[in-house]
Amino acid sequence: MSEERQLRDRRRMPLGWDEPADLDKDPATVPDPAEVEVPEELRASIQAAMGRYPNKHSATLPALAAAQKVHGWCSPEAVRQVAAVMQLTPADLSAVVTFYDMLRDQPVGRRYVYVCTSVACHVKDAKSVYDAIAGEALEQDLQDCEVREFECLGACDMAPMASVDGRYVGPLDESDAGELVSAIKENRQVLPGRGLDDSDYRLPWEEGGGASPNPPGPPSPPEPGAA
Repeated sequence: MSEERQLRDRRRMPLGWDEPADLDKDPATVPDPAEVEVPEELRASIQAAMGRYPNKHSATLPALAAAQKVHGWCSPEAVRQVAAVMQLTPADLSAVVTFYDMLRDQPVGRRYVYVCTSVACHVKDAKSVYDAIAGEALEQDLQDCEVREFECLGACDMAPMASVDGRYVGPLDESDAGELVSAIKENRQVLPGRGLDDSDYRLPWEEGGGASPNPPGPPSPPEPGAA
């Protein structure tokens, strides 16, 4: 097989797929709870999550999310703490961390801005919104915050939108970027009234800030013409 073909095949496969298993490695073990110090708030969050499901494995995602909120990322220490409370092996949890995009296995910032650039947002120029926010983050020297493009966040009716620390805001425009970044930097609420769960949620054009893309009333009939 040519070197080029080998390189191409390697890129298609997960990292480490061609490495032999270490049969001499110690088996995965469940941490002893008495030997792992877990912050009380985190322990309570994990136990509450486990109490919501008949099977403790079903609580893995909320438990890891709680640990990430405390540590800023799913560090080996964070994973070990979750494993000790849930009585699972760290390997079980690490497999989940590396699979789901919203869980971070590297320290990229305690806060985050995920700008959806999937289909519904893409056709409304979400890439320009992302570029504007990323540019403002650099301009304002935003620290301890990850700004990235993200796949569909499931809020297509408010496209283009973003998740700011889990709070959905939108529809967004390039002109929102400066205020959005400033609010994060100053620890203020981002775009009040523009969050999906805000009691006073309103669309930008309802404030007189722009024209509605869908004016009220029935649509105008198409002009007759050749097919």
